[in-house]
Amino acid sequence: MADFRSAISPPGVDAASLSAGLVTALRRAGLSTSPDRAVRLAEALRLVPPVAREPLYWTCRVVLVSSREQVPIFDAVFAAVFDGRLAPGDRRGSTNAPPAIGSGTRLRPSPPSGLTSAPIALHKTPLPALLPGRELSGEGVGPERDAILAMASAEERLHETSFADLSAEELVQVRRLVREIVFSTPARLSRRTRKSSHSSSRLDIRSTVRAAQRSGSDATRLYYAHRRPRPRQLVLLCDVSASMEPYTRVFLSLLQGAVAGARAEAFVFSTRLTRLTRQLAVRNADQALARAAANAPDWAGGTRIAESLRRFVDAHGRRGLARGAVVVVFSDGWAQDDPDLVATQMERLKRLAFRIVWVNPRKADVNYRPLVGGMAAALPYCDAFVSGHSYAALAEVAAAVRDGRRTTQERQGNS
Repeated sequence: MADFRSAISPPGVDAASLSAGLVTALRRAGLSTSPDRAVRLAEALRLVPPVAREPLYWTCRVVLVSSREQVPIFDAVFAAVFDGRLAPGDRRGSTNAPPAIGSGTRLRPSPPSGLTSAPIALHKTPLPALLPGRELSGEGVGPERDAILAMASAEERLHETSFADLSAEELVQVRRLVREIVFSTPARLSRRTRKSSHSSSRLDIRSTVRAAQRSGSDATRLYYAHRRPRPRQLVLLCDVSASMEPYTRVFLSLLQGAVAGARAEAFVFSTRLTRLTRQLAVRNADQALARAAANAPDWAGGTRIAESLRRFVDAHGRRGLARGAVVVVFSDGWAQDDPDLVATQMERLKRLAFRIVWVNPRKADVNYRPLVGGMAAALPYCDAFVSGHSYAALAEVAAAVRDGRRTTQERQGNS
């Protein structure tokens, strides 16, 4: 057992490194795997330590495989990696390289009895005598039995896949799910008050004097009141330029649900700023998106972030729409404006807004670094910087909107 553990977990390689190496090898072999799968695999390996080859195989396969067609490629890469023929951390190689060793179709055993994933399909296959991922020699084959293919469900794949990688049918399903997301903003104290029976609240002088006038005597009873809490205004600014086109449809569905459900204010921008709150307030989602597209003539054009932010602050933000509000910007930060102009307008917006959340789908790439351009200029003024590239990632967006802290610690931790 000690020899096997040292073979699959070399010194200095932790769960995160092993997961990243295996996902990289799968990508080179042609298996589409998103970066967040590597994170989930690292978490799974901490819960299920790889003390033996068979638990490691099924843990990796349940997390990384989402369809039956991917199983042969996964088996080949797994055998190459953990038989010592391919270093998990090796990033060298060519996309034109020959198929991995052992890429032929092989028979697979059923998972351990402790596996909790639901079976997807059943078929008859001989019981192999070797562990998963090894070639069969034809000897030691037992009687036939049902083998269960353990893999991620279609719904789970839909939640984890980037919006840019979804098919047309899957995109329709995701847009339907996204419209049901409910945004909740932090509360603020309004100017309106409510009667209170607690003396610790503020004395309501007006109510106390009125009661004394009605009785025709001095005030015999003191009335108290406290200020009513109300949710902060939510303002959504969505980039609909050409670089954001793979994500625009889903984000607009998100805006439509927020406007209809949370009374949010919605704007889109490319080369100009367009307010779409009235168009997106329609309950019929298709009609709302059609009206939005008709009112945004610069759809899929260039990106002028600084100019769009300037128009928002001048025409809407300073008049009260952004004061104390939670402002969410959906953009990849690729702008034609001078970065200094972007920083200037973000500084103006920061003075008005309670909290600024920037949603950039390209942040999901593990190699992405916002070091130059409009994104680098805007980042110092953001309180949260999240990806929002998939349905599951939108939970992080909702949490950032709900957060009541006015701080830049999240931005600094993600930069």
